[in-house]
Amino acid sequence: MLWINQSHLLVAFLATLFLVMFHYFSPWFTNHLPGNGRSFVSFAGGVAVAYVFLHMLPNLVEYNKPIGSFLLNNQWLSPFTELLIYIVALFGFLVYYGFDLLAERYREEGNDDGLVYELHLAMFCLYNFLITYTMSLRAQSSITATILFTIAMALHFVLTDRKFSRFYSLKFNHLGRFILIIALLIGWLCSVIFDPVNVLVAAFMVAFLAGSILLNVFREELSAAGITSYCWFTFGVILISFILLLQTWIIVMNKGL
Repeated sequence: MLWINQSHLLVAFLATLFLVMFHYFSPWFTNHLPGNGRSFVSFAGGVAVAYVFLHMLPNLVEYNKPIGSFLLNNQWLSPFTELLIYIVALFGFLVYYGFDLLAERYREEGNDDGLVYELHLAMFCLYNFLITYTMSLRAQSSITATILFTIAMALHFVLTDRKFSRFYSLKFNHLGRFILIIALLIGWLCSVIFDPVNVLVAAFMVAFLAGSILLNVFREELSAAGITSYCWFTFGVILISFILLLQTWIIVMNKGL
């Protein structure tokens, strides 16, 4: 079990409010982006990709420790000690990929299936819940990484909201967007109510979230190669990479003192 410092819960709350704001104003961003949002999409994609490769994936190694301890206590599972967290991440990737393909198929066929919309929205409610529920853990490990994660997810939300508006314009714009906002707030609230956090459960949550974020980043922000500005994409990658590498260098130097 891991107790979360009150100050880190506050940081997580401020990050949650920032994400709520971007969900709420995403239609405004979509309608006012210059050049059909080409530069914005590319920059957001670069930010998210750099964060995933330089922080989220390396972090899975850290979260593998409590899972490894659990598996060592269950001898029949011990051969999977090094792989289980990646299996969970892969499962998260597959689940969200399946729902995206299902939604696209129904959209192409002109079949407005309410069940598909509800399932798709429910999965993104879980997505939002996991983001804010684990936010305090991120704040506890690194404030800088938390800020970068929040910015990356906020930019990402504008794009995922645009995707939902494309798939289910009337339903999502009327109520769905606000359901996703509520999921963000519930995630943070649960992190307060259920403090201390079960580290093993949190590790599985982070792994599942990592897989789903990988899928959503690559499908939504890198799929439309025809409208991607490589310069803006590279700028986003370099900017976030520089900040993360600088933070790592400072941490290493401070440990050496």
